[in-house]
Formats: sequence, C-alpha cells, structure tokens
Amino acid sequence: MKTCLIVDDSSVIRKVARRILEGFNFHIVEAEDGEKALDVCRRELPDAVLLDWNMPVMDGYEFLRNLRRMPGGDQPKVVFCTTENDVAHIARALHAGANEYIMKPFDKDIVSAKFQEIGLI
Repeated sequence: MKTCLIVDDSSVIRKVARRILEGFNFHIVEAEDGEKALDVCRRELPDAVLLDWNMPVMDGYEFLRNLRRMPGGDQPKVVFCTTENDVAHIARALHAGANEYIMKPFDKDIVSAKFQEIGLI
C-alpha cells in the first residue's frame, strides 16, 4: 500500500483529502505544517505528498526545498495545493520540485487525474 502525507493547516482540507485518497487505497499520514511534515519524512519517506502552500510555522515552499535536500527526498511525488492561480506562483512551486499542482477547492476527479498523471494511481 502506498503512503500519502497530507500537509495542510486546515483540518477540513485534510479530512476531505484523506477520504479521497483512502478511496484510492493510500495509507494516510497527516501534518498541519511543513515542520511537522519534515519530521514525518525524517522517520519514513512517503510515496506521495499532498502539500498546502500557505501554512504557518513552515510553508509549503520551504518544506519542499528541505524535502528535496534530504537523502531520498527526490523520490516522493509532490502535488501542491493552492488557491492562487498566478502562473509565477505555480512556476515557483514546480521549480522547487513539485511534480504537479491542484487548485483549491478540489474533488475526487481532480485528485484522481493529477495522481494518474504522475503515476501514483
């Protein structure tokens, strides 16, 4: 079973994402900020990360930069979630090492399509 780390400061978003991804047979681990997510990754790297971009403590950009520097940190597929549709914002995330992005709000079909695109489903 593949593992997906859901990183979002909103418990509602984490709950929605959990329900969707469990339906695709993922084991789910949650973190409410980038710092806690890095702690999870230090213990065991997930197969996938669904990553919020705007969070307190450590944002998605800083988390992603740190993840990609870790031994094996290039392996997890990272899909970042954002409410911003600015091309520069999306380009910055992809340049930092994100594999794909999803606009909020998202649903099962959007998550399925993006996870299929990067070979997770």
